[in-house]
Amino acid sequence: MSVPQKHRAAYIHAIGEAPRISERTLGKLDPNEIAIKITATAINPIDWKLRDHGLFLVPNWHHPAILGSDGSGTVAAVGDDVSNFSVGERVFFQASYGNDDVSTFQEYIKLPAEIVAKTPKNISDEEAAGIVLATHAAATAFYHNTGQGLKAPWDEGGSEVGKGKAIVILGGSSSVGQYAIQLARLSGFERIVTNASTAHHDFLKELGAHVVLDRNSSGVEDFQKALEGFPLEFVFDSISVKQTQLLGVKVLQSKTTKNSKLVIVLQVDEEAKKLGESKEPQVAVQLVLGLALAPHSRYLITALTDNLGGEDGWIATGKFKPNHVEVTKGGLEKLQEGLEKNKAGVSGVKVVVQY
Repeated sequence: MSVPQKHRAAYIHAIGEAPRISERTLGKLDPNEIAIKITATAINPIDWKLRDHGLFLVPNWHHPAILGSDGSGTVAAVGDDVSNFSVGERVFFQASYGNDDVSTFQEYIKLPAEIVAKTPKNISDEEAAGIVLATHAAATAFYHNTGQGLKAPWDEGGSEVGKGKAIVILGGSSSVGQYAIQLARLSGFERIVTNASTAHHDFLKELGAHVVLDRNSSGVEDFQKALEGFPLEFVFDSISVKQTQLLGVKVLQSKTTKNSKLVIVLQVDEEAKKLGESKEPQVAVQLVLGLALAPHSRYLITALTDNLGGEDGWIATGKFKPNHVEVTKGGLEKLQEGLEKNKAGVSGVKVVVQY
């Protein structure tokens, strides 16, 4: 296998426009990089938000632009210094935006080999395509110093940081929420409390949640009851809209938790921030960004992909399960359909476009 001189890519040419397909050339491989033939890409909310509202994520990023940052594929070529990947191996990864060579809405990309995971035999490319971005977001919240800064399960003592403690994960059935529940279990938390629609309660308990509350009817008092007997480490809000941020602050204040922190994945809501500062215990509302190509988090994404992938990793050994997927077949021509599915809203599944 090799990288063709030209391959197809789907470009957004203006705000609100559907992707249009044209040809481009992949840049030359750096010695530490691998080229990947994309077989599937996950659709995340950020993709249709960038399409509809502009390229706000990266400074000086201009149209036409290629979207997509979560995918799977097959190694097509390896850089001179890469020794741990071979052409033809199946892989999955989180890529990025703002550089046409790394975004997944095209047929070939290139990435540093150290941030790419090997796809185990027990999952499909479509399941693999939606793993890393959402897991990295949760891992950043848990283990990076911009989040709660806990020891990770792969570090000595990291599998017991939650011993005798509780964690609240708001939005357990979301892609990020499902992975956060599993990381909490791997971190040894003895009371994992989440909320979701009732249709997802049994599945979230299978992933590791001890208590699943009805997101439509539960309030602060229900969380208090679920947390009885356990000190609360922190609250992770995988949804991070105003309503959930306010709930997270109230839950932390109801437990009188010292050094309280609500960790979120979207913009800080000002009302939630003010509520957190309004009384004791004060609650900090902390935004985290899981950026695979950012130098400050390279150590985290490298360790995460090493532990997720391969035939002896968490996925292969049954310690970690991918999201359920809703697959749209048809390649680049179906990206707009996938974007619209995600925008319309899905519950408990990841939208994936198969190339």
